[in-house]
Amino acid sequence: MDILLPDKFCEGRSIGTNHQNSPDIENWLRLIRADGVGPVMFARLLKRLGSVDRALGASVSELTKVDGIGFKTAERIARSADKFDAQKELAAAAKAGVWIINAADKRYPPPLRGIYDPPPVLYVKGTLKRADNLGIAIVGTRRCSTYGEEQAARFGHMLASAGFTIVSGMARGIDTAAHRGALAAGGRTIAVHGCGLKTVFPPENKKLIELAAESGACLSELPVEYEALPENFPPRNRIISGLSLGVILIEAPPRSGALLTAKAALSQNREVMVVPGKIDSPLNVGSHRLVKEGAKLVDCIEDVMEALGYIGADLKGHATGAAEKAQRRIEAPLFDVGRLNLSEAEKAIYDFVGAEPMHVDEIIVGTGLGAGNVNSGMISLRLKGLIKQLPGNLFKRN
Repeated sequence: MDILLPDKFCEGRSIGTNHQNSPDIENWLRLIRADGVGPVMFARLLKRLGSVDRALGASVSELTKVDGIGFKTAERIARSADKFDAQKELAAAAKAGVWIINAADKRYPPPLRGIYDPPPVLYVKGTLKRADNLGIAIVGTRRCSTYGEEQAARFGHMLASAGFTIVSGMARGIDTAAHRGALAAGGRTIAVHGCGLKTVFPPENKKLIELAAESGACLSELPVEYEALPENFPPRNRIISGLSLGVILIEAPPRSGALLTAKAALSQNREVMVVPGKIDSPLNVGSHRLVKEGAKLVDCIEDVMEALGYIGADLKGHATGAAEKAQRRIEAPLFDVGRLNLSEAEKAIYDFVGAEPMHVDEIIVGTGLGAGNVNSGMISLRLKGLIKQLPGNLFKRN
């Protein structure tokens, strides 16, 4: 797929596919796990002291000369700089099929390296490719509507078909639908986890996580066995946006974590786009507010290309053509209905039910078949794979 992408949009160091750790990863792990050292402080240490080895061996007096480090913090760093068991961590990562790179490694994603606070180390399960420089993030609420789930899958499928890598957080709801849409298109997806990569979260996404690693990558900045704690998720949002050219929000309530991703995107000079939803739904309050504040409203792939500026302008023709082919695949019937020997009642129900969800009472009234015939016909059509039942006694064509 990446051969379709213009090279000028994938410039920078080549990203290899070998799964070896960065040669000096042990010391990078020791320094980032030192007490009081985060991504920003890590960068300041390197800028002042010149290398990770020098930072690890620095005295308290030397550490106090680093911007933002007082005497107490310097003592904490010096006392804990060699406490993290890097060899044990590397062994656990290898056992989980995870490799670890640092920000100086040529395989480190170039877009992420350019943000204010890039993770000094990245845990990777899967592969990283130059084509991932064309990443689009799709994020939203965990408790999404059927519409939101469908739109996340739709945009994930269309953009992946056009050669973009779909980036999201592997959470329930919108994230999960976006990853699935990309995988259904045979495209690449990157899942940024709020836990260590040995931890399966959410547990019901175990298979999806495996598929994402096979067709892209699962990433984390956290130790490989780290649990999925609430405080982990806001920091990981900056990685989602940092890997991407732009962020698409689908259904973000006022306190949604997806809004933090949008805020991070704005601070990183990324485009923020919003898929519109029902104006009277609380699911859309946060995302619609972003539109009022200047985010781009998008309802098709052409809108996304326009929001991406010169990159989108160069890719618009290719993206539109790929999206149209993908849409035809989505809309193509999975079955030859004429060969299924449907009864008259089944034909009437199938013809009446469309792509939009409708309530069973509406189907009963619309077909005039009566509740008994409709219920039995619906069961038969579901068994034949022609219609799908949704929560709330809603049905739609498969």
